[in-house]
Amino acid sequence: MDKVSNLALLAQMIDSAEKNIQSAKQLLREVMGGPATKANLSALSEKAQVMTVTEGGKIIEGVFDGQNMIGPDKKQYPVPANYASKSKLVEGDVLKLTIAEDGSFIYKQIGPVERKKMLGMLMVDEKGDFRVLAEGKIYKILLASLTYFKAEAGDEITIVVPQDQPAEWAAVENVIKKGSGTSHADMEMGEGAGARKVILDEDEEL
Repeated sequence: MDKVSNLALLAQMIDSAEKNIQSAKQLLREVMGGPATKANLSALSEKAQVMTVTEGGKIIEGVFDGQNMIGPDKKQYPVPANYASKSKLVEGDVLKLTIAEDGSFIYKQIGPVERKKMLGMLMVDEKGDFRVLAEGKIYKILLASLTYFKAEAGDEITIVVPQDQPAEWAAVENVIKKGSGTSHADMEMGEGAGARKVILDEDEEL
């Protein structure tokens, strides 16, 4: 191997090492609940304070934080993971919660934020939780989305995140199975080698 090739290989190794260090630092900040996480929650809570609550508290507007809805009173209201996954909710989306007479929670997305898509890699952290590494940042993912797509560590994941604000969570758009080059959407349409069609019942949840 000549000198030029050696230098090129060394440059690639250094670039890869730097990215791994950045990812490790980001993951450590998330595990420790560092400044980035606290800043995100603070910003979402501040946005939620301008939302409205109807008389009697039957209809509440709030902001999605990746898992729950933050109300104007800073309370967290649980958002079903299946609904969040199907709707591809991202941090900052404005939701309306209607509390039915029987106590059921009915959510509706009324103010989606601008979005962007990125391609990342699905990985598992030291706690056994799934994360997606995309553009040097590690994002949390709802397990319901990964279960639906039958995703595994090493798969490429197309994720959706807010366009103009930092986020800790990402929504799953699609999955490209490792080594296959075939996405979940291709499989549903019967495309690609060894593809199979996935049929869901009308009332089957994600």
